[in-house]
Amino acid sequence: MATFVGFGFGPIQAGLFLAEAFSSGNFTRLVVAEIVPEVVAAVRQAGGFTVNIGHADRISALTVGPVEIYAPGVPVDREQLVQAVAAASEIATALPSVVHYVTGGDSGVHAILAEGCLRKVECNGPLAVVYAAENHARAADLLAEAVLAEAPAGQRDPIRRRVQFLDTIIGKMSGAPEETADLHPVVAGLKQAFLVEAFNRIYISQIQRPSHSAELDPAWADYRRGIEVFVEQPDLTPFAEAKLYCHNAGHALAAYLAHCLGLRRIDELRQRPDILEFVRSAMLEESGAPLLARFGGVDPLFTPAGMRAYVVDDLVERMVNPYVRDAVARVGRDPARKLGWEDRLVGAMRLALNARVKPRRYALGVAAALRWLELEPTRAHAYLCDLWGPLDPPQDEQNAVLACVTQACEVLQDWERRNYPNLV
Repeated sequence: MATFVGFGFGPIQAGLFLAEAFSSGNFTRLVVAEIVPEVVAAVRQAGGFTVNIGHADRISALTVGPVEIYAPGVPVDREQLVQAVAAASEIATALPSVVHYVTGGDSGVHAILAEGCLRKVECNGPLAVVYAAENHARAADLLAEAVLAEAPAGQRDPIRRRVQFLDTIIGKMSGAPEETADLHPVVAGLKQAFLVEAFNRIYISQIQRPSHSAELDPAWADYRRGIEVFVEQPDLTPFAEAKLYCHNAGHALAAYLAHCLGLRRIDELRQRPDILEFVRSAMLEESGAPLLARFGGVDPLFTPAGMRAYVVDDLVERMVNPYVRDAVARVGRDPARKLGWEDRLVGAMRLALNARVKPRRYALGVAAALRWLELEPTRAHAYLCDLWGPLDPPQDEQNAVLACVTQACEVLQDWERRNYPNLV
């Protein structure tokens, strides 16, 4: 009996991992951990849940079940989760942040995974992969470290032989939209609805086989994933940078410009083809060209035709899909994080500058993000330098970024003063 276990019951867990595990037909048991009591009670009573799926031309609904849901803080439920981990062949964490790997004490994800993995070793349970879906460059390593730290030193190698922690690159837009009148609720009685896009091409770390490492259990030679749609890559770095510095950077640029225009949803930018062309150009010229220079030949994505298809035919069209209802507030939230030295907007600017491309469009995105924060242009330099300070980046590189931002702040002020004319 193949078992899937998920930790965290949000749109990604429900609309990606559980939905794909259910749709695969390869699992006979679906288990999920959730800390919100009313959600646990409602899903338990219903025996499953419904997720709305945004296609290019419609919204459909998928009902997933039967699903077992447990609250990790309830002792009897915690025991059920430990047993499920011991029996699982695939596990996924979809938490708000990697910080949550080590919170919660005995009811925390790390503690439950550790105890479940120890039982897996003791009872010779199935090999398992753990998908870490917290949008962090070292998510899988951090989760593995947290889990192994909970195990006795002598039991860590046996766990490593039977359990692999995988990174993920999830370019799937998802959320719990405010407009739910025509959507199916998660379950009857809950006001919340999940809406995810149909896109499901998810890159994951390559599963290691005994030929890669003699330390692995020999049974890994025959291991097959139940969630078959995911795409394994031996090196996720090129795809992670494309996701962060092209997809995420373009999405953030669109959101901050939409905010300046007073729009509530990203798809409302369909009314402003000049903004969409501006975003496309940023992604192609300020992200795409530097990514091709860095990773050309690694994959068909990193060719001129592949990058153009990725940006023009895929990403931008998906961003403004009205059947996904992506909110400006969701995409633009936490601008301080998104202005980080290594994050999407400033990171994309640095990528461009290193390739000798002037990132004027992403710089305008930074200026618009500062406006979201209601910061005056005169305070921009000090704010950004304080934000980047802990990483102590090279001063000459900071100066190059700041010079572009200064010019962009002036452009933004002029654009606003003239009541947002055509931006292209």
